[in-house]
Amino acid sequence: MSVQDVFKKSFLEQLGSIGNGFSPEQIIRIVMALVVSLLLGMFINVVYKKFYRGVVYNRNFSIALVGMTVLTAMVTLAISTNIVISLGMVGALSIVRFRTAIKNPLDLVYLFWAITTGITVGANAYPLALISAIVVFILILAMTGKNQSARIYIAIVHYSGLTTADEIKVAMGRLNYRIKSKTLRGDTCELTMEVMAKGDSLAFADRLRMINGVTDVTVVQYDGEYHD
Repeated sequence: MSVQDVFKKSFLEQLGSIGNGFSPEQIIRIVMALVVSLLLGMFINVVYKKFYRGVVYNRNFSIALVGMTVLTAMVTLAISTNIVISLGMVGALSIVRFRTAIKNPLDLVYLFWAITTGITVGANAYPLALISAIVVFILILAMTGKNQSARIYIAIVHYSGLTTADEIKVAMGRLNYRIKSKTLRGDTCELTMEVMAKGDSLAFADRLRMINGVTDVTVVQYDGEYHD
């Protein structure tokens, strides 16, 4: 029997079983896969919320991670149980185009984590899905967890020519900062600095404001990305 005959036989068997419904074993498998994918999707959601470091937390994206995990598991179940549906699914998904821009590279990690988790759960590879979830969590914890207490701010200081660089240096204290730009306009100066501070402490802004000659100080949290 050739490969073509095997494929044809499998195709006819699947085609003839479409109207017979699902067996109790298949129903149990489907329910278990969807429940596990939901639990793992919620775990990905919690990890994303815990280690998110952007300026504004995107709640819709975190919910989409859970939905993506469950829906991918559902598609994998459909493809693995019926060859007729799998052929139609491949054709349908080939014309789908996603236009949502992912600006944070780390969000891609969570997105692919959700998709691959749904695929492995739908393929009944539960140990692989669980072990992968633990490994990815440890990786994210090791790479980003130690820097959770430190935040980067962009400080814009406007001052007159009477203010010296030494006064600004004294006001910054032991904080790690870098001067990004300096713009001179007549007697006034605009100084832009990248400041790394622990937690939500903005005491350095108050110290800068107290310098004689400083007119205003603007502090913005910086998440490492420029947005249009």
